[in-house]
Amino acid sequence: MKKKSKIAKLAIPKFKVPKKVPKLSMPSRLRGRQKQADAKLVEAIQNLPRITNETVAEHREEVLSSARKYIYPLSHSKRRVVVITSGLLIAAVVLFFTFCTLQLYKFQSTSTFMYGVTQVIPFPVAKAGPAWVSYESYLFELRHSVHYYQVQQKEDFSTKAGKKHLAKLEQDALNQVIQDAYIKQLASKNHVTVSDNEVTSEVNLVRSENRLGSSDQVFKNVLSEFWGWTVKDFQRELKQQLLSQKTVAALDIGTQTRAQNALTQVGAGADFAKLASTVSDDLSTKANGGDYGIQLDRTNHDIDPRVLDVLFKLKPGQSSTIINTGYALEIDKVIDVTGGKVHAAHIVFNFQNINQYVNPLKAKQKPHTYIRINTQ
Repeated sequence: MKKKSKIAKLAIPKFKVPKKVPKLSMPSRLRGRQKQADAKLVEAIQNLPRITNETVAEHREEVLSSARKYIYPLSHSKRRVVVITSGLLIAAVVLFFTFCTLQLYKFQSTSTFMYGVTQVIPFPVAKAGPAWVSYESYLFELRHSVHYYQVQQKEDFSTKAGKKHLAKLEQDALNQVIQDAYIKQLASKNHVTVSDNEVTSEVNLVRSENRLGSSDQVFKNVLSEFWGWTVKDFQRELKQQLLSQKTVAALDIGTQTRAQNALTQVGAGADFAKLASTVSDDLSTKANGGDYGIQLDRTNHDIDPRVLDVLFKLKPGQSSTIINTGYALEIDKVIDVTGGKVHAAHIVFNFQNINQYVNPLKAKQKPHTYIRINTQ
């Protein structure tokens, strides 16, 4: 006999499927709405314009007109953005120039930021005749002097004495850049120029005497520590000095003539010491027949490196040609050489002061300054 299942079988009720399913009918209210929608669709289709060759231009204009109402607001917005941006930019520029003008001409700022601004924007500090003098050149001249006294001399410019000294440095710097502007005019008029090669040669000559350091790094360190200069700054200052010297040399015909006459006499066998005591402009050696009074070596910083370079190429009893030291013309003679040191004498012809040529130009075309320095 078979065992019965523990789970009783579920009885599934049987349903009778009707032979005919009745159709669902749509309510009359919905049928009315459907008819209205169909009618509107038919009407819209009937009202669509017919585009022909004759009406294509008209329809194109109609479409474009519909689009313009969206384009015009966008164009207007762009114009507003441009106008607002331009206005803000102009306002920023005006505020920036106002700020710089106050800092430079009222407060006379010498900050690194303002110095950088003057390197980009040519603010004037003065006018020397027809030439503008840049504020940048004034700050360049002033900042290296201030750096020297602050770093090397430990001077406090906030004290009463310090403020007075600072005012003097400011006046000296202003006078110098105005002077430089007139010198450039004289140089241009007399076709005097200084090339980069001349500047490089001058730097090499000074460095050959170990005056600014024996290596490139030491050279850079000396310039930075003493004057706050880079090598380019030093070359710039040196170029202006050379231009001044070459301008004087070109204009001072009298000194050139005196030196040439003395050289002719030395070449003709004239007594060097006697000639020096008669015509030399060096009062400290003139009475001794031009004798330096000391043994010279290559490290002697009291003697111009150009002179030392020539002296160590001469033999005892030989005399040099005319040596231009920048500030004077010299004729040198080696008396003897002992232990690598030279015993020598010289005849010096000093150039006229540059002011002799600048002052008439200043009187004719007076300078005008745009800052006032309180020296009291």
